[in-house]
Amino acid sequence: MITVAILGATGYTALEAIKILLRHPQAKVVAVTSRQEGRPPIASVHPSLVGRLDLPLEDLTPEEVGTRADCVFGCLPHCASAEILPRVLAAGARVVDFSADYRLDDADTYREWYGHEHPDPGRLGATVYGLPELFRRQLADATLVANPGCYATSAILPLAPLLRSGLCELDDIIVDSKSGVSGAGRQPKLTTHFPECNESMSAYNVGRHRHTPEIEQVIARHAQVRPHLIFTPQLAPMDRGILSTIYVKPKRPIGEADVMQVLREAYAGERFVRVVDHLPGTKDTVDSNFCDITARVVRGRVLLISCLDNLVKGAAGAAVQNLNVMFGLPETAGLL
Repeated sequence: MITVAILGATGYTALEAIKILLRHPQAKVVAVTSRQEGRPPIASVHPSLVGRLDLPLEDLTPEEVGTRADCVFGCLPHCASAEILPRVLAAGARVVDFSADYRLDDADTYREWYGHEHPDPGRLGATVYGLPELFRRQLADATLVANPGCYATSAILPLAPLLRSGLCELDDIIVDSKSGVSGAGRQPKLTTHFPECNESMSAYNVGRHRHTPEIEQVIARHAQVRPHLIFTPQLAPMDRGILSTIYVKPKRPIGEADVMQVLREAYAGERFVRVVDHLPGTKDTVDSNFCDITARVVRGRVLLISCLDNLVKGAAGAAVQNLNVMFGLPETAGLL
């Protein structure tokens, strides 16, 4: 039985991870942490866990967390994870980090996009990116895994096969993504206040969203070519889900069937990527670890359309999938 601790257990992705692990046949949650005073039960923060998980929220040191569990899920904010996780690793645990602290390749890019000096720069570029569909071999022996960003997963999975095959231009890519409000986290904000976001859609962080360099750098690791893209995220009035429409320019005229064949060959045998003929919607993947992808060719452009649940394949489900690969378990354990 693999023991798991959750660092920062009060957020949406932590709750989703706990719910998945509760049905996992070979993993057990043994610690949940928070800086709240006292030792309130986890169910006082997440009422859906009443009668399902009887653990207190504890303010443990990184060393205590690292010695209590085989694997630690770091559900901490960006810039905080890299301050704490080296001490968890030193205590002997393996880590899946939900933050962006280890996704990028270098400290300069991190500083540019996150506005902070990285506290653990030596691991940048050497940390395995947690997309098993692209980096399964490296994950098997990893002690630290950078769990992907939700938007990034929805863009990388459809784009990577086309760019690796050399079919598309690298500097004429547009990624247009819509996300449910849970993607903004549980911390209250004016923009995600119900009267502000209900019955409304809005773009945000145009030209400066932090998933932009993540998408570019991860595709470069896999495909050996680096794209340059425009990424526009938009907030949709729904709880969860991401729908991405990606526009790419082929290097030569190409048919829809050819694009679909590239996608099908890339993900043949992958349990959690479904290449579908229909136009997928967010309800097709809600509460699941699937990413659905299709393609269309319109006026010479290739349109890639993908959708996933931002809290599952975009976060907690990906983390459990990574845990399964890291510990040699069936990759679908807990996820189907």
